[in-house]
Amino acid sequence: MTASAPENSAGPAPRLDKWLWAARFFKTRALAREAVEGGKVHVAGQRAKPSRLVNLGMLLTIQTPGGLYTVAVRGLSELRGPAPVAQALYEETADSRTRREAEREAKTLQADLPSRRPDKKQRRQIHQFWDENQ
Repeated sequence: MTASAPENSAGPAPRLDKWLWAARFFKTRALAREAVEGGKVHVAGQRAKPSRLVNLGMLLTIQTPGGLYTVAVRGLSELRGPAPVAQALYEETADSRTRREAEREAKTLQADLPSRRPDKKQRRQIHQFWDENQ
């Protein structure tokens, strides 16, 4: 199934919080509004308000729990639709994509480290392992 253009791409400009919700950057419109009010969304390098109208070609910087996105607006919609339609609403920059991949790799490297010191049983197992292999 191919992603088609949003139905109202030539319609009136939607609010920023509605567009972020429709583009599936946030699960709810309330979360999108909070992110915009909290300074997590910038339009052309400047903080924006949730009521700001989104136009084609705008450059948005969006900080989500999934990472930092820099996207150009390619479609307009106030309705939340399927993911392929939502992905057609924006185009992520190559720099943004590579930065998020690097952050993801760094997180996986950190995940390999133990979260705490070994307990008594684990220390005994480590000592037993080293005694057997020497």
